[in-house]
Amino acid sequence: MAATVNDEVISNPEESGNTINLADRDAMISELAYYKAESRGFEPGHELDDWLEAEKELMLE
Repeated sequence: MAATVNDEVISNPEESGNTINLADRDAMISELAYYKAESRGFEPGHELDDWLEAEKELMLE
């Protein structure tokens, strides 16, 4: 059986042993982006910015 995207694991090359499942990563980014939107009252037009900022924050952890 072929591997799916959900089976893939990424790692931060700067920190050995720091791996995360891609599905979990996307869920974490989605949750962070949601809270960013919520703090702004869900004002439309900032969805991509919220997602990219959430990605950046997650990668810095």
